[in-house]
This record gives sequence, structure tokens and C-alpha cells, in this order.
Amino acid sequence: MPAGGGRRRLPQRCRLCWLLCAFTLKLCQAEAPAPAEQLSVGASNLPCWLAEDFAVAEECAPCSRFQAKTTPECGSTGYVEKITCSSSKRNEFKSCRSALMEQHLFWKFEGAIVGVALVFACLVIIRQRQLDRKALEKVRKQIESI
Repeated sequence: MPAGGGRRRLPQRCRLCWLLCAFTLKLCQAEAPAPAEQLSVGASNLPCWLAEDFAVAEECAPCSRFQAKTTPECGSTGYVEKITCSSSKRNEFKSCRSALMEQHLFWKFEGAIVGVALVFACLVIIRQRQLDRKALEKVRKQIESI
């Protein structure tokens, strides 16, 4: 075990990889769909659209401020559609994902990927310059020793 309490510091490359992995995981969690709602055992508590056929009465639209506070379906995506179940003729709200929201998430992801690529391109350039300087210094010392 190394001196100093048994803890080792990670090399710079490992820390950088660790940060990249953590960033990627956080980004994936942010874009992942919300977990499914907890369904109770009683059939009366189930939303009708899980048990029977339904028709969409109003297309997927962003929730209003009032709906966001009062309708639990608005919590996961911020978008909701009104549906009518065929058998029970009940009107309910169902959480949905809009094309606009998906487009925003896509461009956020693309931006993050471009940002990461730029960071690594800069790191490659900096490292290449360091190696070039070391090689020139080595050649200079060899020429001076002749």
C-alpha cells in the first residue's frame, strides 16, 4: 500500500475520462424518458388508456401553468394530450412527447457532442505541440553534443 493513507491520486488522463463518463451519464439521464408511473393493483386506479382502446381528442400540446401544477401527467414531459377511452367513454389526460421537444433534445445532444469534440481537439493540439517541442529540444541537444 502506498504511503499517505492508502489513497492514490488518479492520473490526469483517468480523471479526464472519469469526468467525460460522468458528463455523458448525466446527459443520458436528462434525455431518458421519465420512469413509468407506479400502477396500483386495483383496476379502478388504472388509467383507462392502459386497459382499453382510446382515441386522441386533443393533440399533444405544452401544459399551461395551471395544468403543470394540477395535472400529474404534465410532470414528466411538460406535454399532455387529451384522450377518450372507447369502452368507458372517459376523458383523461396522457403524458406525451412532442416533436418540438424531441427536436430540442436532439440539438442539445448535438451541441454537447460538438462541444466535447472541440475540447478533445484542443487537447490533441496542445499535446502535439508539447511533443513537438520535446522532439526539437532532443534534436537540438544531439546537434550541440556533436
